[in-house]
Amino acid sequence: MNKSIRHKFLKGVNITMVTGVTMGVLVIFLAPFVFMVFTSLKTQGQLAQIGAPIWPAKPAVYSYNDAELEVFKVPMANCSGQDPNSTAIKELAAKKKGRQSTVFIDPSNPEAGEITCKVSWRALERPWTWSAEWGNYSEVIKTLDYPRLLWNTSFYAIMTEIGVLISCTLVAFGFSRFRFPGRDFLFTLLVSTIFLPGFVTLIPTYTFFQKIGWVGTWLPLIIPSFFANAYDVFLLRQYFMTLPRELDEAAMMDGAGPLRVLWSIIIPQSYPALIAITVFHIVFAWNDYFGPLVYLSTNRAAWPISVALPIFNGIYGSKPELIQAGALMAIILPLILFFVAQRFFVQGIVITGVEK
Repeated sequence: MNKSIRHKFLKGVNITMVTGVTMGVLVIFLAPFVFMVFTSLKTQGQLAQIGAPIWPAKPAVYSYNDAELEVFKVPMANCSGQDPNSTAIKELAAKKKGRQSTVFIDPSNPEAGEITCKVSWRALERPWTWSAEWGNYSEVIKTLDYPRLLWNTSFYAIMTEIGVLISCTLVAFGFSRFRFPGRDFLFTLLVSTIFLPGFVTLIPTYTFFQKIGWVGTWLPLIIPSFFANAYDVFLLRQYFMTLPRELDEAAMMDGAGPLRVLWSIIIPQSYPALIAITVFHIVFAWNDYFGPLVYLSTNRAAWPISVALPIFNGIYGSKPELIQAGALMAIILPLILFFVAQRFFVQGIVITGVEK
């Protein structure tokens, strides 16, 4: 019995420790994001306010005789007519500020008159009230022409995603199911292109697209996605190899050809991997800065948000609240996509590396 209780106690301690460490890491990881959200909801005055909390807030004030009086947390033991041993702290409005003593008004009972306290108002804490400036987002939307940027970025991400899914699925299916001379060598050669820096091929690729008149359009960014890429082909090929070949053979005995097998057998069982590829690529396309900057620099109307936002940040560098609001608006859709597809996303990544 004692051993059982001890085992349960140790198990509870371990679970508590693991949960605590996980929550600590999560808090550290999310701290910059929370700071960005809070900053995006502040005004210039709130950012410059000394002693202000991290969340968007303004100091409490009290209207008295057509004047706005600042409110402070005052220890009542220092005030006239109060018990010197009192530990009570009350929120009072400062009417006359002084170095040695300050005259206050009680907002809850202004008829009681003035209260003189032997305290310096500068040393007192102030109560803060939540005050979010949602107008920062509307200003960013208007300044950036956010609907147009959102459409450009979504168009780029969706069109290249279609090309990646079609081309990479076909290539991965060929490497995982067909046997032909040099298959393993060709697959190794394909995977090795991951290590080829993009800057090595930048100049000849740009020169080629310029000669055929594609620079300044979406074509240099969209068309190459229909020719597969090594990273996504590798993930899909590994996933396809975990699927039993007996299903392919059964379909072929019923007269199904290779494309029919792919469409009816392979793809329906590969949703986790395909969703993982979708999330990976949309996040990549959403954040892609260099490609659109090179090929769309002369076509401002086609800029995605990844190109327009840094220019906006350079112009409004003195307004961090607008910069943070724009950054938050830029990442909100990929975050929603990840949370919606996270179960399939994790499943696709885990299963990909389990076998073969």
